[in-house]
Amino acid sequence: MSRSLDAHDRLQQLETIIGEPAAHLGLAELLAETLQRLRDVLEVDTATVLRYQASGGQLVAFAAAGIEEEVHQGVRVPVGSGFAGRVALERAPVIIDHVDDSTVVNSLLWERGLHSMLGVPMLAGTELVGVLHVGSVPPREFTDDEVVTMQLLADRLAMTIQVEALEENRSATMALQRSLLPSKLPDVPGLAFGARYVPGAETGLGGDWYDLFLLPGDRLGVVMGDVSGHGLDAAVIMGRLRSALRAYALDCESPAEVLAKLDRKANHFEHGAMATVAYGIIEPARETMALSLAGHLPPVQATAGEPGRLVAVPPDPPIGLTIGQPRRRTTVVDLPPGSVLAFYTDGLVERRDRPVDTGMRQLAAALRAGEPDWVCAQVMSAMIGNRAAQDDVALLAIQRQVVPAGA
Repeated sequence: MSRSLDAHDRLQQLETIIGEPAAHLGLAELLAETLQRLRDVLEVDTATVLRYQASGGQLVAFAAAGIEEEVHQGVRVPVGSGFAGRVALERAPVIIDHVDDSTVVNSLLWERGLHSMLGVPMLAGTELVGVLHVGSVPPREFTDDEVVTMQLLADRLAMTIQVEALEENRSATMALQRSLLPSKLPDVPGLAFGARYVPGAETGLGGDWYDLFLLPGDRLGVVMGDVSGHGLDAAVIMGRLRSALRAYALDCESPAEVLAKLDRKANHFEHGAMATVAYGIIEPARETMALSLAGHLPPVQATAGEPGRLVAVPPDPPIGLTIGQPRRRTTVVDLPPGSVLAFYTDGLVERRDRPVDTGMRQLAAALRAGEPDWVCAQVMSAMIGNRAAQDDVALLAIQRQVVPAGA
């Protein structure tokens, strides 16, 4: 290992470590095999990948060779603490020739008898993905060539982990959204429903949701919400807000009171999260809906033979952005027989090249009373057409059905 390697030799060494891709292996197993080859090539005793967990500001052992107990025992190292934490903080290679509690946080490393260690940051562009480190029981000096090889390998592995993480995030987000969006719209006498949900072509899945649930006294709760952000984090927050809103809905008669409690919960437990929410309660006779808006766009209504119109409901502050306890209002909306009320998220009406008000007016012009699934099809045709939506789109149409005389 003492001979200085040229670029060709270094590339060959790197390819030897990486090996042939194995499609049947998961990411952790693939990394473990790569780390085993790294041990052989560098003639070291241990090799470990720790993934960076941004939410906790720490590194978590993810794959290892020669010291697998790091993974089995769930080793965690705060960024900035000890050897691996220093590599992550400085985002630069670190070499130590003395391994004990004064240089390393993880006791497994000095219990393993390591004397010399080399660690490099795993970076995808400017984003920290984790730390790759190796250790040797016999004292040794790591060469500049070995540092370069380690850094090249770390960069390759960082990209592999990032790609896998994005796919994991997408799959988990899809599964979570499928479990939280209604799989089947309810069967409620006097009402009919239609709905659409389409993930954004540019943003992917996010925190848009709609919900329908029966309440005591033959009332119906109606929700349309939009959590800021996209991906799994937004979907998780959406799930928590959805569950909290349902719980508050059982205890509160007023939509405004439900949203006030939801806002208080978000400000206390969901720091930095923001959502717009429309929550309404349709009373037993199905003639009116009590509606409150937390920063959400107003619904559009169409009655038989008339064009659609924006419903005049004053918006109050969004969920999670308020200071103190702002006054929240409830507005009573009439539901004439045969009329349709459409709730939606901003992905349906907002475009980069026009104000959102223009899209809202277009939606009102496109809405006509009719069977709700047909209404959704017409609205999506008019508003989305043959172009993929830039942002998530959620749409919910509610029709008050006409009851035949004498029925």
